[in-house]
Amino acid sequence: MIFPRVHIEGGPRERGRGYGEQAAERVRRSIDAYREVFQAYAGWDWAAVTEHARAYADPIARFDPAYLDEIRGIAEGAGVDEADVLAINVRTEVMFAAKARDADRRVGECSAFAVTPGRSADGHTLIGQNWDWLLHSSETVVVVEAQQPDRPDYVTVVEAGLLAKTGMNSSGIGLVTNALVSADDRGVPDVPYHVALRSILDAETISDAYAVLQRASRSSSANYLIAHRDGQAVNIEGAPGDFSALFLTFPDDGLILHTNHFAFGRLDAADVGLWVMPDSPFRLQRLREQLGGPSLSFKDVRQALADHAGHPSGVCCHADERWEPYEQGQTVASVLMDLDERRMWVADGRPCTAPYEELDYGGFLAKPATVPAPPA
Repeated sequence: MIFPRVHIEGGPRERGRGYGEQAAERVRRSIDAYREVFQAYAGWDWAAVTEHARAYADPIARFDPAYLDEIRGIAEGAGVDEADVLAINVRTEVMFAAKARDADRRVGECSAFAVTPGRSADGHTLIGQNWDWLLHSSETVVVVEAQQPDRPDYVTVVEAGLLAKTGMNSSGIGLVTNALVSADDRGVPDVPYHVALRSILDAETISDAYAVLQRASRSSSANYLIAHRDGQAVNIEGAPGDFSALFLTFPDDGLILHTNHFAFGRLDAADVGLWVMPDSPFRLQRLREQLGGPSLSFKDVRQALADHAGHPSGVCCHADERWEPYEQGQTVASVLMDLDERRMWVADGRPCTAPYEELDYGGFLAKPATVPAPPA
């Protein structure tokens, strides 16, 4: 069964309130789960977590006050404290800063791809990923469908209460992502990872998306794989900091693949991701092997995303019972997007067994971009 769909519209506070009301049970489940996770990862009780989270409110407001309004609206709609929703939106900053300090912690993460028109079998721009995360998140994911009066409409597959994760918008942007961890991840309050993801879904062009990431210092390492239905794609590895800590690469023969380490060799600090997610380079190589054909379809991609080489920490990730419960991860969702046709396929769980359900957003994401159309 597909994850619950949450339809929201209006201004930022109204959208947030609608999100919180419709997903209230899952928002509360997210908060309860991270209360325990933060204790396990960082040794912080909830009072310490929310105190730390409040320090991010000002950086978010300076970056774009609409996103802080959305967070406040979610809290109002779900009937929880604003600091609770802020805390889960900075869960990466708490957890991965703890990872940088304690690299004995392990958890599964994500495998992502983009295929540009010259390499795809139907000439479309394709993008997607397996999202691997903690076991509780299978009970918290929602599909948010947002209509905005003055920005692109968007769809995102995300943990309830968080602003955004994987998704696409009406201007043609498609976004997938991978957590990264460097020795510079210390939880310094700047723009949080999930706020940066949300901002990309407000971009109209691929260069706009890059500019958004340059606009303010970011708190966390992360990988942003972004494509556009005009056929462009870019991979942006980011370390904490300003625009100088963003590293761009472009498709190799029409294909970009990424997992959970800095794959392009330009990071000055230690790449902690290789330590806490040692399966990452092997998943990346397996994707290269599986997607080496001259012409790629979604059938090829689905087969690659269901691959079990390296089981249980393969591209299709299963819980590893040798790990502690809060370190066990699995593929929570698999998401495929055709940006030309504005269609999304979502598997509610591991793609080796969970069927993909098609979500056709051809009408929902038909809002014209404000950017003028290119000349014929």
